Amino acid sequence: VSPSFLVGEGAYRWAVDHGIPACPPGIMATRFSLAAFKRNKRKLELAEKVETDLIQLKKRRQSNEKENDSGTLDTVGAVVVDQEGNVAAAVSSGGLALKHPGRVGQAALYGCGCWAENTGAHNPYSTAVSTSGIYYFYKYLMKLLPFSVTKDAHQALLETMQNKFIGSPFLANEDGVLGGVIVLRCCRCSAEPESSQEKPTLLVEFLWSHTTESMCVGYMSAQDGKAKTHISRLPPGAVAGQSVAIEGGVCRLESPES
Repeated sequence: VSPSFLVGEGAYRWAVDHGIPACPPGIMATRFSLAAFKRNKRKLELAEKVETDLIQLKKRRQSNEKENDSGTLDTVGAVVVDQEGNVAAAVSSGGLALKHPGRVGQAALYGCGCWAENTGAHNPYSTAVSTSGIYYFYKYLMKLLPFSVTKDAHQALLETMQNKFIGSPFLANEDGVLGGVIVLRCCRCSAEPESSQEKPTLLVEFLWSHTTESMCVGYMSAQDGKAKTHISRLPPGAVAGQSVAIEGGVCRLESPES
């Protein structure tokens, strides 16, 4: 069976066997990334020396892990549509500092983290998700949305977040199920259907949802000099990891003349 994803020594050997030139390991690290790694490593070593009491050290690590799990989500996603109605999606997971060597993030895995599908005359859509450590969310949401957003996108997204994410039996042992998603869907329409002279337009729907305390969303067009930003927050009294916030908007894009 031909491999589809390789890392580490296996990937290196496969590349060499197939005539792909190898490069010195030293050029794979930039000055900035190497300096950041050394700086963070020194901080970690200093903390371990200062904390001589193993019990205090364990409590500190547990506190840091809890803080990171509840507030630090490092994935950035993007969805886009052009004047022809073609959609695309991308996701970047640069990663938190000092992650385990060899870790492969969801951005490198097919169908995990983002998805886009141009469905001809129907409703093209694209999605991107963000979470921290709960990889099931990436895979399942990408699998579920292609079947659901062709109907009522808002209702489908709400049901997905409540029933398939927060209510997932695979995540029942999680204290709080944290994540977010952006969805872009468009359909062709006409300002005046009875008039054949009207230019066809694209009705674009942009939705976002999250279970975290807040989620930052930005949007812009090709004519904008800078993006407009918005901080979406859970409703008052809602509990992060157990509640869902959904927002969004609709706009029209005029298609170019044929």
